[in-house]
Amino acid sequence: MSGNSFRRHLSMPGMLRAVRECFDCVPDPIDARDFSLSDCLMSGLAVFSLKIPSLLQFDTQVRGGEDPVKARNLRSLFGVEKVPSDTRMRERLDEVDPRGLRRCFKSIHAALQRGKVLEGWTVFGGHLLISVDGTGHHSSHKVSCKRCCVKNHRDGSKTYCHLALGAAIVHPDHAEVFPLAPEPIRNEDGTRKNDCERNASKRLIEDLRREHPHMKAVIVEDGLASNGPHIMLLKEKDLRFILGAKPGDHELLFSWFETSDTKQAWERRDGKTGIVHRFEWDHDLPLNDANFGLRVNMLKCEETDTKGQTKTFSWVTDLPLDRDTVMSVMRCGRRRWAIENETFQTLKARDAYRFEHNFGHGKNHLSDVFATLAMLAFLIDQVQRHCCPLFGRAHKHQKRILYLWNRMRELVGTFVFPDWKTLYRALAGELGKEDYVGLIRAGP
Repeated sequence: MSGNSFRRHLSMPGMLRAVRECFDCVPDPIDARDFSLSDCLMSGLAVFSLKIPSLLQFDTQVRGGEDPVKARNLRSLFGVEKVPSDTRMRERLDEVDPRGLRRCFKSIHAALQRGKVLEGWTVFGGHLLISVDGTGHHSSHKVSCKRCCVKNHRDGSKTYCHLALGAAIVHPDHAEVFPLAPEPIRNEDGTRKNDCERNASKRLIEDLRREHPHMKAVIVEDGLASNGPHIMLLKEKDLRFILGAKPGDHELLFSWFETSDTKQAWERRDGKTGIVHRFEWDHDLPLNDANFGLRVNMLKCEETDTKGQTKTFSWVTDLPLDRDTVMSVMRCGRRRWAIENETFQTLKARDAYRFEHNFGHGKNHLSDVFATLAMLAFLIDQVQRHCCPLFGRAHKHQKRILYLWNRMRELVGTFVFPDWKTLYRALAGELGKEDYVGLIRAGP
């Protein structure tokens, strides 16, 4: 494949085509003739793909306001025929159920599977590692909608918030992550009790198995997930697991573990770093008193660095444990942090996706729709970083990913690009002066 060519399905234009086809299938609750729902959704996705700080800036700098030339990039790059104003975009997207956007994620993951990308992401005999955790993307004492979860404080005040349960395919040897569709944690019509992460986790696991019935996966989560009902659900859906476990939450489990006659131990020193790992493990232990018949395997790891400082980690799992597997189980268990560090923290960066910024709250679904579009833009970018050589050259030329986003906004606000290849070549420093002369100038 030429360094200037795109992979058909795993490039920016390829993924945007697939996403547009999915948007065309989203039910439109409003019979509006001014802007198509697909154009509104693609415009919303463009906000996060181009890292526009606010919808007001999108309206003036990208949509163009009085300068229709600026909107040409939305047509040539994102296929938007008619660009909505920021107000109209909010009105249209507020009525879209975010669950209708799940197929976009499924489509991109199917392309990763067909392109054999995920073959290099498997662990434990062909399983994909999926990290799951929750996060928030809206919190306010004043701005609210009927979908908000409500926190009541002792002083009588209230905090209105939107939360989401995120999941991403991760791997100990890869920096990128491939997020799945987020599961909103929100109140439904007619309910008074707040939704919670445990309920959202059940929905996410059921959706995962329904959308990917043949996927072999290991679910990695924190200590909140190491409870009986959740483990039984994972077993029911034929999903393996590595779940954090703390002594204070599992007194019976740790008591059995510490007094076991069958517990095994092994110590390993890393020749390069000098770090010492001491492993202890056992099989077929009761999870707790309430779920005594639910048996799990347990792994404990003490990590001591060259300064003598020790960290202790422990997990419950249904994977077999021995000297050949404990190091891999430990590395996969600690890769759980990728959902927080590489996913949520990146999404919340002020110079990138601005996940916690209030792009618009609306009265119904708007906050969750924007959060889903931000996650979708992040997935597309992660696939590009892993699969697109031209994007890689642009990143290398700009030195840092934030510099790349800033330069991209500058170029899109100044010139009209006929396609993504030309834009990425500009970002990679591969366009000459004569190439820029041939571009239509969009800025003042």
